[in-house]
Amino acid sequence: MTHASFSQENNKALSIFGSHLIETSVSLQLLSQDIDTSSKALTRLIAEVSNVDSSCALDGNRLGLERVIRVSPKTDASNSAIVCGGFRAIFGAVAIDSGMVDETIKVFWKVHGDRGGRLVSVL
Repeated sequence: MTHASFSQENNKALSIFGSHLIETSVSLQLLSQDIDTSSKALTRLIAEVSNVDSSCALDGNRLGLERVIRVSPKTDASNSAIVCGGFRAIFGAVAIDSGMVDETIKVFWKVHGDRGGRLVSVL
């Protein structure tokens, strides 16, 4: 896994794609549970799950991504934004490799855990 500080050939595009897949996954789960949910509640949940400093980086740290992301010598691989970018890139890569968004969504919830369900119930 490569950060932009290390090489121009990096995982930025996969990270952007993975971010959209995570948002789709959260949206699908919430709207499946309550089709009448408000746009405000949906936006709040997406922001919470995608938050760089909390949810996203914590998930990436649980996977040990700070140990496998290649960065320049002047860059801290344990930085929340870098770990979160790597975490998002994983889901972009899963979608590309599997050719299936549904599989990516399943993998996201396995990695993220049931916290999404608890977050939804709080809303």
